[in-house]
Amino acid sequence: TWTLQRHDPYPALAVDRHWSLVMANKSATGLLTGIGINIGDSMLDAALNSDALRNSIVNWPDVAHHILVRLRTESAYLGGDTILDAAADQLANEVQPTQEAETLPAIVPTIYRAGEIQLSLFSTIAQFGTAEDIALADLKIELMFPADDLTRNVFLAQNG
Repeated sequence: TWTLQRHDPYPALAVDRHWSLVMANKSATGLLTGIGINIGDSMLDAALNSDALRNSIVNWPDVAHHILVRLRTESAYLGGDTILDAAADQLANEVQPTQEAETLPAIVPTIYRAGEIQLSLFSTIAQFGTAEDIALADLKIELMFPADDLTRNVFLAQNG
């Protein structure tokens, strides 16, 4: 909670191993509830089945490819995970053949459509590695940062 709250005015969220939304800060909550995603919802289900999410992301093909590679990487790290593999297989049916390479650019910003403006955010993901608490080890924190001045100014103005 502390990390998420301190990241405001920029969006931050925590998801579990299967991408269920566990926590979100004020900015992420505003961004996600606007497209129908709430605490406890599956970000995988949203990515695979939510027209609201897909329509709100201007560069959906690039983001979908990034998600596909991330799912395959996470599953491989876990020694295979049927939920992540099934989601990757479903998403793979949508990714264009030119996007099949398993490599990604260093940064893949997600560009959200917010009314008449576009908010461009890139993410870093932190994961805890602890032998003492398996539940904590499955938790990932995604911190979103503005990828351009317009996005930065919009989030600063909302919190100002």
